[in-house]
Order: sequence, then structure tokens, then C-alpha cells
Amino acid sequence: MRRVDPFIAHLLELLSPIGEPTARRLFGGWGIYLDETMIGLVSEETFYLKTDESTRGAFEAAGSSPFVFEARKRARTIVTGYWSVPEQALDAAEAMLPWAQLALEAARRKAAATPKRRRLS
Repeated sequence: MRRVDPFIAHLLELLSPIGEPTARRLFGGWGIYLDETMIGLVSEETFYLKTDESTRGAFEAAGSSPFVFEARKRARTIVTGYWSVPEQALDAAEAMLPWAQLALEAARRKAAATPKRRRLS
């Protein structure tokens, strides 16, 4: 039986009042999904939530920071649209709810704006 990462289990518990949370391995970290929509990621024990132009200001005002990584092929820094959750949001589901809701809304807007690729038959 696979051992569950305690931090991931805690996040899933915090998100459970909002919908059906799941976690999947992703590039050495974890993708966090809510009702099959990716709303966040975990890297090095830090939880980052999806943002967009409508929601990023709230994360900035709360003192959050973006998920940043180094692209090896092009030797440059990539700043993503995922921002760390405020520390207090990790304490209780009630504190996580508004941040997770913002992330879910941002992820849904992104999905709606992205044209669907046609499959070749």
C-alpha cells in the first residue's frame, strides 16, 4: 500500500468542504485538483494556487509569491501563474476556502478561454 504524504493529505482535507480534491504526481511535486480541475501545485512543501489577472492582486496583497523555476534548456527563469497561499490558509478549511475559490475561478476562466484542440482522425 502506498504511503500518503502528510502535507498532501492535510491539503486534501482542507479542500474537501469545497468539492472533491485529488492529488497527482507532477514533475517531482504534486498537482492539486478540485472536481477534476487543476487549481494548484505543491513543490518543496509549498502550496501554490492558480491565479490570473482578476485574482493575482489578492495574492500579492496577502504577501504571497509566485512559483518560479529555472528552465534548463533555455537557461532562463520562468514565473508561473501559481502563487503561494497565505500561511493562515493552511490552518483551517474556513481560511482556505476563499483562496481555493479564487483559484478554481481562475482555472475555469483559463479553461474557457483556451480553444479546444481538434483530434485528427
